[in-house]
Amino acid sequence: MKFHHIGICCKNILEEIKDIKQIHSIKTISDIVYDERQDAELCMIELKEGILIELISGKQVEKLIKKNISYYHLCYETENITFEKQKLINNGALLLSDEKDAVLFFDKKVCFLMVSYGIIELIETI
Repeated sequence: MKFHHIGICCKNILEEIKDIKQIHSIKTISDIVYDERQDAELCMIELKEGILIELISGKQVEKLIKKNISYYHLCYETENITFEKQKLINNGALLLSDEKDAVLFFDKKVCFLMVSYGIIELIETI
C-alpha cells in the first residue's frame, strides 16, 4: 500500500478551501462532486508540496462535525483492493464499507475499514 491522501470532514467545502488557502499554498482544486453512493460532497485539494487532502461534507460526516472532529481517514493506493482488504481484515480490521466505485476518483474502486488507529480507505490504482 502507498499513501494517497488524508480525508477531512467539513461543514462547507468552499469555506474549508478558503481556510486552507490562508495556511497553505494550493496547487490544484478539483471540482466539488456529489457521490450518492457515499451520500457526500467531495473535493480533492493538492498542496504545493504534493500532499492531497480530500474534503468530505454531508450526511456521511455530520456526526463527526457535531463533535468538532475534522479528521476522517487515511487513504492508501493498492493494485489489488480485494487482496489488501482481506489482508487488513485478517489482521483485525473491521470492514465499514465494501468495494464500490468512487465518483471523485473517476469510478476507481474504494472501500473503508476500521483499524486500531482509525479509518483507512483503500483505492485501487488499476
